[in-house]
Amino acid sequence: MSLLRENPVLALFVCLALGYLLGKLRVGPIRLGGICGTLIVAMLIGSRHVSVDADVKNVAFALFIFSLGYIAGPQFFANLNAKGLRFAVLCVMEAVLVVGMAYGIGKAFDLDVGTAAGILAGAATESAVVGTAQEAIANLSGISADQSAQLQNHVAAAYSVCYLFGLVSIVLLTSQIFPLVMRIKLPDASRELWEGLRGGKGAPAADEQPALPPLVGRTYLVSQGEGSTIARVEEVQPGLVTVEGVRRDGRTLHPDRDFRLRRGDLVLLVGRREAVIDTGHELGPETSGVPGLDSPLVVRDIVLTNRDFVGRTAGELAEEQPSTTSGIYLTDIQRVDQHLPAIADTELHRGDTVTVTGARSAVDRFAAKAGVGIRKDAIDYIYISLGICVGVLIGLVTVHAGNAALSLGTGGGCLVSGLVFGWLRAQRPTFGAYPPVAAQTAKDLGLSVFIAVTGLAAGPDAAALLKDHPVLLPLSGILMVTVPAVLSLFVGRKLLRIEPPILVGAIAGQQCSTPAITAVTNVAQSSIPMLGYTITYTISNFLLPLTGPILVGMLGS
Repeated sequence: MSLLRENPVLALFVCLALGYLLGKLRVGPIRLGGICGTLIVAMLIGSRHVSVDADVKNVAFALFIFSLGYIAGPQFFANLNAKGLRFAVLCVMEAVLVVGMAYGIGKAFDLDVGTAAGILAGAATESAVVGTAQEAIANLSGISADQSAQLQNHVAAAYSVCYLFGLVSIVLLTSQIFPLVMRIKLPDASRELWEGLRGGKGAPAADEQPALPPLVGRTYLVSQGEGSTIARVEEVQPGLVTVEGVRRDGRTLHPDRDFRLRRGDLVLLVGRREAVIDTGHELGPETSGVPGLDSPLVVRDIVLTNRDFVGRTAGELAEEQPSTTSGIYLTDIQRVDQHLPAIADTELHRGDTVTVTGARSAVDRFAAKAGVGIRKDAIDYIYISLGICVGVLIGLVTVHAGNAALSLGTGGGCLVSGLVFGWLRAQRPTFGAYPPVAAQTAKDLGLSVFIAVTGLAAGPDAAALLKDHPVLLPLSGILMVTVPAVLSLFVGRKLLRIEPPILVGAIAGQQCSTPAITAVTNVAQSSIPMLGYTITYTISNFLLPLTGPILVGMLGS
């Protein structure tokens, strides 16, 4: 251990390596996850008095929370509508209940503010609460520096226990118990809902792929469709098939819509498989691939910013703007950091990243109207640094409510600035580039480093705290997950009338639990639960980190 004490950098990355290795362990549908694994390893190593400077923790947390807000910003503001606010009811209930229950447990068992805040963070399964609560404790008046450090360590120690039991609870509730309570089989219910959205076409299971791919290119020999124009051929299945090339007299042509076909032409059709087959029957027999006629398709990720596209489903968009959508095919929709079903009934939001496939000219036309293509090699460090600076300044603002002094701290301030700066980027994509891969990496690495440093500092105090509360902490983690989740199940089904597969996804999202939604989608063998998860996940990512300073202000006063 002396080697780790003398080399903080080595200690930090040993915690990350061993923590993520531990996080890979799986028991049934439950996997511990890298963050919880890192915290456990860091606390064990920290118990041997190995530590890393606290400034590393503060920098990592600022980067994590700003990146989290930046990623979620476009979706957070997009969800401030009738549909989003319907799901927001679940998130508000979650935030109010966990604060109320943590406050009640703290008062009933005479817990210090650090332990109560750790129970809140762990039971809410929201790692960001650890940082915001610790910052709020650091700003408490009337306590010494040593007392402040001990209380902050209690946050991490209580969080580790409550998180573990809270994680197990939310995974089992959403993926196993709630489907039984609603008397459904999650795979069947998800498949039926998918079929309804797709007009009767079922979804493949998680370990399957279509034997007949939905997007194809095929060549046909014109024998009975002579005299038809390109426009007429494409109108057989409008919006679902395009003519990408014609082979005539040994030459490959890329004609306009008024071009007339003649007998003996070879025509390349690209589009949805069923539409291509139906259109091909109007032309003549299918042929094997023709050298020189094959036309490469472009695949591009585009961030939606056009207001005319927002709030409409993919199907409505194709009907309303055929000139823009003709020749392009939607193959994926990514919202926040989750992938949604690319089906006609999926509603598009500002900031969604859509993957489109088609001829280069068609994709260029769509991209110019829909939004902006993602440059994966460009990061605007000026914009990001300015956003973090603004967040730190926001966190310095203190509001006095009675005897309580409330402030967002660096964590809450950077979360707010991240939301706003991410939203501004979506509105004006000419500045502030922060590619999703880079933002996701910064978010994950920042959180991992923050948790590792926090765990190392909490290690010496963890054993004593767990010895004092060996039953209270696990029970708190279970109850504070179960009560809000059960209430959300009742409200979601009886009052909000949310479909069961989407509801269980939404409940996982209100807990910001990635392991839970992973278990749900694995059981459902479908991505349908993601439709509810992304909305509540985005809103809770804003609400839950703010509960840490609120609880500290209530108990610390």
